[in-house]
Amino acid sequence: MQKGVATVAQLSGFDEIIDARTPAEFAEDHLPGAVNLPVLDNEQRIIVGTMYKQQSAFEARRVGGAMVAANIAHHLETALCDKPRSWRPLIYCWRGGQRSGSFTTWLRMVGWDACQLQGGYKAFRHHVIAGIEQIAPGLDLRVVCGPTGSAKTRVLEALATLGAQTLDLEDLAAHKGSVLGALPNRPQPAQKHFETMLHAQLVTLNLARPVYIEAESRRIGMVFVPEPLIMRMRAAPCIMIDATRDARLEFLIRDYAYLGDDVGGLQRSLQRLRELQSRDTLARWHALAEAHALPALFGELMDLHYDPLYRRSQNGNYLRYADAPSLHTDDLSPAGIHGLARRILELG
Repeated sequence: MQKGVATVAQLSGFDEIIDARTPAEFAEDHLPGAVNLPVLDNEQRIIVGTMYKQQSAFEARRVGGAMVAANIAHHLETALCDKPRSWRPLIYCWRGGQRSGSFTTWLRMVGWDACQLQGGYKAFRHHVIAGIEQIAPGLDLRVVCGPTGSAKTRVLEALATLGAQTLDLEDLAAHKGSVLGALPNRPQPAQKHFETMLHAQLVTLNLARPVYIEAESRRIGMVFVPEPLIMRMRAAPCIMIDATRDARLEFLIRDYAYLGDDVGGLQRSLQRLRELQSRDTLARWHALAEAHALPALFGELMDLHYDPLYRRSQNGNYLRYADAPSLHTDDLSPAGIHGLARRILELG
């Protein structure tokens, strides 16, 4: 391997990973744990790119070179000013080209053993896709099923506290998967970053042990579960949580209490059901939201939307759903959820 260059397989051998791309590129996706020290910011990259197309490569490099030098100088004076002589960073850009190459050269000139990621982010992206394709089919999954309000995510959390392996896709997606599933003050990741975080979790799993996962549709909010994983989920054995309607409603009121703080947002979410519900029904639900009548609203949503949708989807999506052991409960309090997790582990 060329001196000053590293591969994706060598990521763990560095003290820090630096993403030299723009903040916009970094926001879409980045290597786990990377810090963003751009050599060109969003606007500068547009300026240089426009010059390259409309004037010449030389002019773009002349102007861009000055910008890159100034930005690297700024990073040396701020973010990197206290790094010790032994510090060993890895720098990457989109394809392992001029942006990360320039940064690496300067850091090596200072005296640090800096390396450039061969192939850049593009190589890492291929690594993520290949990793998901390789790992997902070998997972020994146990799919926790149940209609909306069955506390499936909380059961996964309880399983984790009991030492079980879990894969919480809704946490990675920052969305509860339902029409009201958007989380307050937590935007969803871009698709690429969702897959990066998923891959980071997959590589930590012991394939010889079961992995508990919640039944999901292909889409969770605005992100999609990668095909290799959704196919493995749909072929895996299921475990059915059969909670009473009263227990589910009580849980929903507790778990979605924050929806009462944003009536406008709640009403906008309800409006997304306009092709599935009548105008009169939506008008009534809007009025219940306005009145902060969440118990009545959630009860109607369960009866008229969530439960019919669940009955239509589960048998068709999960091949072993009909054979799932059913765990009945009328208690979805924290203690009841913990008890459900213990009963699931007893199933083996």
